[in-house]
Amino acid sequence: MKKYIFLGVLALIVIILFFSGRGTYNSMVTLEENVDNAWAKVEVQYQRRMDLIPNIVETVKGYAAHESQTYENVTRARAGLTDAYNEAGELKNSATPADPASFEKYNAAQDRLNRALDIYVNAVREAYPELKANTEFENLQTVLEGTENRIATERGRYTDVVKEYNVAVKRFPANLWAGIFGFSAKPQFKADEAAATAPKVQF
Repeated sequence: MKKYIFLGVLALIVIILFFSGRGTYNSMVTLEENVDNAWAKVEVQYQRRMDLIPNIVETVKGYAAHESQTYENVTRARAGLTDAYNEAGELKNSATPADPASFEKYNAAQDRLNRALDIYVNAVREAYPELKANTEFENLQTVLEGTENRIATERGRYTDVVKEYNVAVKRFPANLWAGIFGFSAKPQFKADEAAATAPKVQF
């Protein structure tokens, strides 16, 4: 009789563990998919910005083609923008929430690209004040500003879903199943220290 009781208790424990593990696993899969989906939306907006940058640079170059004088600050700012643009492009395919190191490196490059773009636009505004009235330039700036807002929005949404996922992974007893199934905490965006200081263009 004791043997059957033991086997019954053991079977009950196995059933409980099975359903608990299955429920936790399915929940974590859903939360991880939400993280990946949110990150994909951030990447879409990053790509949108990168697609716009060559257009705005070419517009400025076309407008300034008649100038006999080369504006040193615009040239220098464009060189900095090009370097930041190339760096972000090279790191794009390696960034993933599953790899905290590449994730942080890529987003740091995107922050540098954003600062370089601000410096370039400010330099252009100072060097070519008439360009403000150029319809194409104005339209590009409007689209670019909208893209920056979308990036901020999608990064905010990513932060929310990652928080939800990380809490689920770290809570007991789900953290035990997370370790067994290979789920680990995802990286969050880190504040860009340089963003606290407005970019300066010296003339």
